[in-house]
Amino acid sequence: MKLYMHPVSMTSRPVRLYIAEKGLEVDEEVVDLFTGAHHQEPFASFNPNKLVPVLEDGDFKLTESSSILKYLAEKYDLPEYPKDLKKRAKVNEIMDWFNSNFYRDYAYGFIYPQVFPHHKRPTDEAHAETIKWGKANSENWLKVLNDYWIGPDRQYLTGDDVTIADYFGIGLITLGEVVHSDFSKFPNVKRWMDNMKKLGKWDEINEVFYGLVASTKDQPLEAIR
Repeated sequence: MKLYMHPVSMTSRPVRLYIAEKGLEVDEEVVDLFTGAHHQEPFASFNPNKLVPVLEDGDFKLTESSSILKYLAEKYDLPEYPKDLKKRAKVNEIMDWFNSNFYRDYAYGFIYPQVFPHHKRPTDEAHAETIKWGKANSENWLKVLNDYWIGPDRQYLTGDDVTIADYFGIGLITLGEVVHSDFSKFPNVKRWMDNMKKLGKWDEINEVFYGLVASTKDQPLEAIR
């Protein structure tokens, strides 16, 4: 198997972390997002979405981080994707919530416009309003995550056992660290994040990502605090 990825990609990092933690034999090929390799051949034809990650397993190809995590857990019969129908449904539910609700506002409305030039809006006024709107919506979703999904008693997103939903969610939410958010007003979210950062391969997999975080420390960015 081969994973096409970039080490700072928010959607590549969950898959890379899961592969590393479970000791799976998967080769990696870097698609350099910062030079636009995902928009160039041969990758642009390989994945017309022009996004990473992509998993290649023989003649089978799979895009989308969430789907790749499910596939790997199924292929290797791993416990992080429960067999029990209701437990699995809850894992699917929170992964869909991150994709459909949280990340849309958090990434594309709030953080990406601040850190990636191609997400800048046509006018300064439109750009500022986009970030303002995205931040307000992101804080609302974080409150839902803090109060409803995690709450005061759960250690992880669906209970006291880590699942692929946790791998997926932590990759997305740590995007906020690029603008130096600290999440202290969402204590349940912070506790869950800290739990995930105790994984043995966390530092190794996220070394390049935290280089990106360090590179933005002196920029005047809007953050959640």
